[in-house]
Amino acid sequence: MECEACPQRPPSAPTPRWPDGHPLLSAPPGQIGYWDSGTGSLTGKRGNNLPTNMETSEVPFQPWAKALYEERQRTQSKNDPHARCAAPGGPRQFHTPFGLLIYELPEAKRVLILSGGGVRTWRVVYLDGRSHPQGDALNPGFLGHSVGHWEGDTLVIDTIGFNEKFWFVRAGFPHTEALHLTERISRPDFNTLKYEATVDDPRAYTRPWSGGWLINWHPGEDFEEYFCTDNNRDAEHLVGR
Repeated sequence: MECEACPQRPPSAPTPRWPDGHPLLSAPPGQIGYWDSGTGSLTGKRGNNLPTNMETSEVPFQPWAKALYEERQRTQSKNDPHARCAAPGGPRQFHTPFGLLIYELPEAKRVLILSGGGVRTWRVVYLDGRSHPQGDALNPGFLGHSVGHWEGDTLVIDTIGFNEKFWFVRAGFPHTEALHLTERISRPDFNTLKYEATVDDPRAYTRPWSGGWLINWHPGEDFEEYFCTDNNRDAEHLVGR
């Protein structure tokens, strides 16, 4: 699936690869850097922080979800849990000004996705062929339960088991515990990560919908230390209207 909403840029150096040929999503040995998506949407003309291939008015909300989304816009996102140091679950983990890292651990058959800011979260994606837990064994959380596999040069991640204590994008699109997220991550060249997500939550939306954006590689530096709970000055200013 191509990301129609993503801006196209000339390629940089070739995509780094593992010995088996699939893309390396982190820095090559002996180098440092991190993925830095900047301060927000990379789509230019789209206003959503999950840049969809549609306008916000075309997002297939259930009536209650549309009303809640509009309320969040009217109150200027004053109740955004992330401003009070909740973890950025779902696509929002890839939409941060603080950077992220993706480490594949072949010997453990898993991928770690590390967030540089906020509460310094790490997310585990299992590549060992396991299934999602079922019933009471699935404990809803901020990051959900993720399993993945490679389709050619694309890492496909399937995640369920989310709680409702976070906003999965900064714009405040609602979701429920029925949220089923499919993410597709690829590295078309050295300096570019392509991130795409399909949101399937029949309690909040009438059909699945998708979006995506490009994330830039920031070479030569590691994360700076940042913890949301250390001198958090945001919450007191989120008074809405």
